[in-house]
Amino acid sequence: MKRKITKILLSIIIFIIAISIKVENIWIKPILFIVSYLIVGFEVIKEAIENITKGNWFDEHFLMSIATIGALAIKEFPEAVAVMIFYNIGEIFEELGENKSKKSIADLMDIKQDFANVKLEDGKIEKKKPEEVSVGDEIIVKPGEKIPLDGVVISGNSMIDMKALTGESIPNNVKKGDTVISGSINLDGILTIKVTKVYSESTVSKILELVKNASDRKAKAENFITKFSKIYTPTVITLALAIIIFGALSKTCEMTSWIYRALTFLVISCPCALVISVPLSFFVGIGGASKKGILIKGSSYMDILANLDTIIFDKTGTLTKGVFEVQEVVTHDISKEQLIEYTALAEHFSNHPIANSIKKLYTGKVKINRISDLQEIAGKGIKCKVDGKNILVGSKKLLEEQKIEILENEKYTEGTILFVAIDEKYVGKIIISDTIKEESLDLIQNLKKLGVKKTIMLTGDKKEEAEKVSQKLGINEVYSNLLPNQKIEKLEEILEFNKINKLGNIAYVGDGINDSPSLARADVGIAMGALGSDSAIEASDVVIMTDEINKIAETIKISKKTINRAKQNITFAIFVKILILFLSLLGLTNMWMAVFADVGVTLIAILNSLRKI
Repeated sequence: MKRKITKILLSIIIFIIAISIKVENIWIKPILFIVSYLIVGFEVIKEAIENITKGNWFDEHFLMSIATIGALAIKEFPEAVAVMIFYNIGEIFEELGENKSKKSIADLMDIKQDFANVKLEDGKIEKKKPEEVSVGDEIIVKPGEKIPLDGVVISGNSMIDMKALTGESIPNNVKKGDTVISGSINLDGILTIKVTKVYSESTVSKILELVKNASDRKAKAENFITKFSKIYTPTVITLALAIIIFGALSKTCEMTSWIYRALTFLVISCPCALVISVPLSFFVGIGGASKKGILIKGSSYMDILANLDTIIFDKTGTLTKGVFEVQEVVTHDISKEQLIEYTALAEHFSNHPIANSIKKLYTGKVKINRISDLQEIAGKGIKCKVDGKNILVGSKKLLEEQKIEILENEKYTEGTILFVAIDEKYVGKIIISDTIKEESLDLIQNLKKLGVKKTIMLTGDKKEEAEKVSQKLGINEVYSNLLPNQKIEKLEEILEFNKINKLGNIAYVGDGINDSPSLARADVGIAMGALGSDSAIEASDVVIMTDEINKIAETIKISKKTINRAKQNITFAIFVKILILFLSLLGLTNMWMAVFADVGVTLIAILNSLRKI
């Protein structure tokens, strides 16, 4: 870009010199103009020729080349140079609007463990790269480490965090015989795992490959000017040829006169206002969005955002806070305060997110000597004594195994339910769930107002939990219990459906590593940036830096405004062009009046583009 700016400045200096100097030699000024023209125009002409060899005639490079060369042919040197300078300035604005800092998403390594603790035959432990471990090898995974390879637990109990992979917000308890997948984080116990897949076939490897392939498959949206020029350029050239043909047939004056008129027509038709104001509209739109905490990585994505048909959401951390809170306390023959107290004491030594939400609710002072005979029942709950009373806290299955009757017909309630019994008697339940973001409901309503026809939720969470959230928010469709590869498979189905039925664009909104493939594959990926993973931010096209989900609606509004301004500039410029051309055919204007009008149109278009978003 620095090289291009230097060339523009040099061209402008020579252009000003050519206009200003007065010399007797008639060739000095034309030579200076041509030198100024070639400095900024050579690359454009070269690009036009290369595109022609590829069969792409009607782009903006061809229009710029033929119009400015035509201006040189009729000795309108200042106009030719000015048009080319304007065009290059427009390209600078376009490049400034594009964010070129996006890193290669192939570098995504957040979920990969760099080593595996392989257990040797003599009992010793050797660190190896995951790629060097074979099927059947036994590996040791310590607390805090990521599981490097897919396998089966052969000894140990632990809670593993799969949120980064599945979006499932509640850690899972694993024990002997359970299958575990690579990329999961071991939270507390030591696990011995028998490897069932080599690294290249493991979950973590497949996710990394999905992100890379999804990014490669998504074609970049066409440049706005390029799309417009495919219609405008052949139309202008056809009309110019029509003028020459008409002159040849009419024989009202010399053929050179009609050629001169045709070239003049091309000069007047040259869209200076468009090549600078349209990129500037996008530049201002991207800048305005960034001031509001919205990073749009390129102007092409604004065109997509302005024509969205479907938005697909991840649930945990996107529509919900990803933080567990007690939603309801139901009691039988005991006060709520007592139920919370006994449950909090029973959960005192646990670091599970659910236990933490209950301990947070309890405001009393914990005396450890009140707690005794603590026993954790893997995957089911906790059994202990508090003040000599037998306390049981856990799943419905745990109480049923202890032959404790639950006194109500328990229907599904949103969230996770902890059942509590004291001295073998059911005394109530505590309902805990991930909380929906306050602005999520407003977002869904605002999206409908903005013309988004369908909202969809894809999540790794359980079906009941997912459906409850979607019903509360008014989301049209929901798909649950999905692993990352299943998410992108579902996304592919939706993309194909929209393509077959000629529907609009699809956006995907997410925040976690598990969302990276979908963010990269969708027509436009929107990452919640403040809390999202680095991989999600890198794979996305739009980042909401403040993590306020309602800013998705703001992003669409800004994109629509930007596209509308670009269209306003195009409409206004074309209208003025047609008017001047009509007047010129009647002999009511001349070349310099046309140039003056063109500059005026350009200035008005620039002012329109610079209006606050």
